[in-house]
Amino acid sequence: MKPELLLQCANYAAIIGWITLVIGWFSPVFLRLTQFAAIPLLLSGTYAFIVIGIRPDSGGDFSSLAGVQQLFTNPWVTTAGWIHYLAFDLFIGSWQLTDAKRRGISFLLMLPVWFLTFMVGPLGFLLYLVIRLIRSRSTGILE
Repeated sequence: MKPELLLQCANYAAIIGWITLVIGWFSPVFLRLTQFAAIPLLLSGTYAFIVIGIRPDSGGDFSSLAGVQQLFTNPWVTTAGWIHYLAFDLFIGSWQLTDAKRRGISFLLMLPVWFLTFMVGPLGFLLYLVIRLIRSRSTGILE
């Protein structure tokens, strides 16, 4: 399989994961699937296969910006990097779902959180933590 096709498959898997996550808010079956983190696990396994199994070498490293840029000139490394983002963002979204339901945070507040987590992961994570902090202070629950 070529890296381009693998990247497309990973993108589709992530989209299915995010749809499952949103439906999981309302459906116990989908909630269990989300909590099991099946798609992040699949993506993580794919990532591991690329990094360990294929061991693409592009001559770069993580010690400088130039080294990182050199790493990502290899299509397999770029694919692995993208799958890394997809897996972690979806895992964070799954955690947000479980945590928000437990804390009584509304579905409507979670929609922009999940959108940002999907598109620009750390910003969605940050927004969720801010909402969680505000909600905790307003209800007196500081965990």
